[in-house]
Formats: sequence, C-alpha cells, structure tokens
Amino acid sequence: MIKTRFTEMFGVDHPIAQGGMMWVGKAELVAPVANAGALGFLTALTQPTPEALTKEIARTREMTDKPFGVNITILPSINPPPYAEYRQAIIEAGIKIVETAGYKPQEHVDDFKAHGIKVIHKCTAVRHALSAERMGVDAISIDGFECAGHPGEDDIPGLILIPAAANKVKVPMLASGGFADGRGLVAALALGADGINMGTRFCATQEAPIHENFKKIMVESDERATDIIFRTYKNSARVARNAISQEVVRLEREGRPFEDVAHLVKGARGLEGLISGDTDHGIWTAGSVVGIINDIPTVKGLIDGIIEQAEALIRQRLEGMLTTLENRSSQAA
Repeated sequence: MIKTRFTEMFGVDHPIAQGGMMWVGKAELVAPVANAGALGFLTALTQPTPEALTKEIARTREMTDKPFGVNITILPSINPPPYAEYRQAIIEAGIKIVETAGYKPQEHVDDFKAHGIKVIHKCTAVRHALSAERMGVDAISIDGFECAGHPGEDDIPGLILIPAAANKVKVPMLASGGFADGRGLVAALALGADGINMGTRFCATQEAPIHENFKKIMVESDERATDIIFRTYKNSARVARNAISQEVVRLEREGRPFEDVAHLVKGARGLEGLISGDTDHGIWTAGSVVGIINDIPTVKGLIDGIIEQAEALIRQRLEGMLTTLENRSSQAA
C-alpha cells in the first residue's frame, strides 16, 4: 500500500480523493469510494437545503463506516445560498473532513477548525494555495488547467503547477486535473504531491448517479473533447464539448454579454440533461482526462486498479530502470 502524509492525516488507505461535484457527489458514489479506501466528498450544494444535506450525510453513514467528507464551494452570487446554515449542518452532523473551494473561505475555515474539522482547500494557483495555508487549512488540492470546472485564469497545466506548489506549500497537497490511473498517481507523487483528486474519472463509474449516456460519451471522447467557456467573463470553465458549449463559445467570440448566454448555461438545464440522458441539453463539466478514460468500472475496481498499476510502475518499471543504470555503472567501472 502507498502511504503518504495525506493517507496518514485523513485516515484512508489510498492517496486518492473524489472531490465534490455538483449533482454527482451523492451517497451512492461517496460511500463506495470510502469503502474502497479512498476519500469521498458529498457536495453540500447539490442538496436543496441544509436539512436535506443532514439527511444525505445520514444516508451515506448507513452505507459506510469509513471516513468521508463534505464539499462546500463558496462563489459570488446575487442570491447566495445560506452558506452559514450549510456549514452548521456539517458541524452538527459530526463530519470531520471538509473540502472548501471558491471565494474567501476564511469564515468557514475558522468555524470548521474551531470544531476540530480538517479542511482541504481547492486552489488553482500557487499564490492561492499559500493564502489558504496562512488561513490554517490542513491540506491543499491544487487544480491544473486540465481540470473540469473552473481552472482559474492563469492556464498553468499540472506538470508545472504541481511542482511549483510543492516547492512552497508546507501542508499535504493533492494534485487535481488530468488524473485517471496509476500512471497519473505515480507522476503526481514524483512531482511532489501527496495524492490525487479525481472528479471526471469517478463520473465514468457504475455507481456515479448520472445517466449512462454521459458515461458512454466520456469513454468515446478523446483529449480534445472539452471547451473553455466564460473566458471573456473572467470566469473560465472547462466543460464537455457539445452543441451548447459550442454555441456559448460562438456567442463569446461575438462579444456578447453574459445575459445572452445565461439561458444556455443554467444549472437547472444541465441537471435536466444529466437526468434525461440528453448530452446536448445543457453544459456539463468534464476534464481533458476524458481522453484516457476507456471503461466504466465499479468504484472499487477503479481504485484497486489505480493502486495496482501504481505499485507495479514503482516496483517494476522505475526500479528496473535504476537496476539497469546500476548495472551499466558497474560494467563501466
């Protein structure tokens, strides 16, 4: 088994996390992740009310006795959800691990820490990671440009962002964006991370609570099958390429204001598609990693396969390279 600062701090078997995902981070996905020895997160705002979140936490506990957490993402909004009430529901439910993301989480971090809750904060830049570290978070999840959802505005891919963050961040760090298998895990560890955080890959599992059509599209897609939208609004988002995303890109190129695309990108519209199976009904987030997703395994099969592949790479391929070099050095001597 691969042990890191992440596995030790959060009490899980494997250095793998399933981050919060809107509409997807539910008990039927999170519990199997936990049972397989990784760290899963319910998505707080997927639940319509704090009371519903309390029930979802209880439902997850009926399905697993292993550690799991809750994600809460704070975004600027004209009519923001009752973040403080969701936070209180998390605290009162006895959750011990929270993933925060988004805008100015200090208030939430302070309250969670005061109640003995460990906090992982998702960032898209080294400067944001250092700011979160100063806030007192326990760990960082650093998102490269490849990630699904909001990759920030710096466009720094993981191959650079992960070691750049590892050079400066002192707390344990997860690498996020572009991870799907044991090769990625080994690469992340080599770059200085303590584990990986996956979203899109967990969507293409048997337990993920989305329509099978979306899972099939991910398997059939290549690495070019995403679009960056909202770039002109300084709120870039990586989504699966479909008829809606292409229309949004077209309208942005014409210089249209957000009001002209708002009806296309409504969250309710995206949710309708996830339920009905119409992959062109609305936008849905997916990372470039779809290009290396080739199957729809069970969650346990996915996690076990990642660990087996990673261990084989470390023990056989990489160790074999060292042995070969040592033999050559001996012969040369």
